[in-house]
Amino acid sequence: MKKQILTLSLGLLSLGLMAQKSELKAAEKAIKKQDVNSAISILNSIEGDLMMNGEDKYKSKFYFLKGKALATKKDYKNAADALNALLAMGKTKYTNEAQPLLSQIIQDVSKKAIDLYNNKKDYKNAADNFYLTYVLSPNDTSFVYNAAVSATQAKDYEGAIKYYKELRKVGYTGIETQYLATNTTSGKVENLGSKQNRDLMVKSKQYIKPEDRFSESKTATIVKNIALILKEQGKTDEAIAAFKEARSSNKKDLNLILNEAQLYVDLGKMDKFGELMNEAVALDPNNPTLYYNLGVVNFNQGRMEEAKKYYKKAVELKPDYADAYMNLAVVVLDKDKAIVEEMNKNLSNFKKYDELALKQKEVYKEALPYLEKANKLNKSIDTVKTLMNLYEVLEMEDKAKEFRDLYKSMK
Repeated sequence: MKKQILTLSLGLLSLGLMAQKSELKAAEKAIKKQDVNSAISILNSIEGDLMMNGEDKYKSKFYFLKGKALATKKDYKNAADALNALLAMGKTKYTNEAQPLLSQIIQDVSKKAIDLYNNKKDYKNAADNFYLTYVLSPNDTSFVYNAAVSATQAKDYEGAIKYYKELRKVGYTGIETQYLATNTTSGKVENLGSKQNRDLMVKSKQYIKPEDRFSESKTATIVKNIALILKEQGKTDEAIAAFKEARSSNKKDLNLILNEAQLYVDLGKMDKFGELMNEAVALDPNNPTLYYNLGVVNFNQGRMEEAKKYYKKAVELKPDYADAYMNLAVVVLDKDKAIVEEMNKNLSNFKKYDELALKQKEVYKEALPYLEKANKLNKSIDTVKTLMNLYEVLEMEDKAKEFRDLYKSMK
């Protein structure tokens, strides 16, 4: 009796395998006829039994057919899941066909994401497709960055935060190797995309001076964007904490310091901004912009001599720094407010009034060279108007007339 039962069981199992084989063939035919809905329906009907009792050769065919059918319907996520399951089985009859199919799916999703972003301006769906590209190809972490940028554009801040945090989790820096060479015709240094292409161009004598260069890290930008989104959501403490966490392992990252400093400007905490600017100057003592910013901080806090010192350092490092010259003039002219107040109080005291008027002229004379330099470097209606007024007070008639005419022509 036992032998009969065993024989009967084996017979039922063989029938099941035959049915699976037959159904797989039917699904394959349906795909060839482009009747993918029928193919998917057939595959779904045998999936449970096949996964439990099927042989690997049938499972591999099932995954391949399912991936192919779903890819045709542009159900890329599930198509890739099926193909990755096939590839995870190791070398099979369908491995060589599955790999290029999976690559094509990844390429199609990537192209769709780029089209949605650049042409259709559909940032939400672009974000979904950029992230899907990463899910399909986890080594391509740059697609998560693209997803985060797209989600931010769509004002999907929760999605953007999720993507940016994913980037922090996987240690994404965005640093890429740039394969550069100098074009012999134009003399310009160009990025030729890949080492293979660059070396080929150099060999052809069209390019010379091959050089490898690394792009800047995106770490500071990622943390800045996380913080800005958190600030936008009213989560100020979390925004500050994001910078603290990033800087704990990147203490000398100047960009992180500057981005955190900007956050404090946005929050109106100029004392903290000043502290961070001093840190930045210690790291990059020849950066004129840092001294300019310290000048702004000290001016806003009423420390005029300190502000003047920093602006002078900025123009020492960058002689064509128009804004720094303009602010030097502003610092000097700040003395004028107190003088004018005193003049208004002494309108009937002619002696005192004349003394104050002479004092005012001395202030204007001190500010004049800074303002003239700012105007020479970056002429604007404001610099022209201010110079016109100064020339008039200083009784420099020729200059006053020249700038009156210039001011009228610019209005």
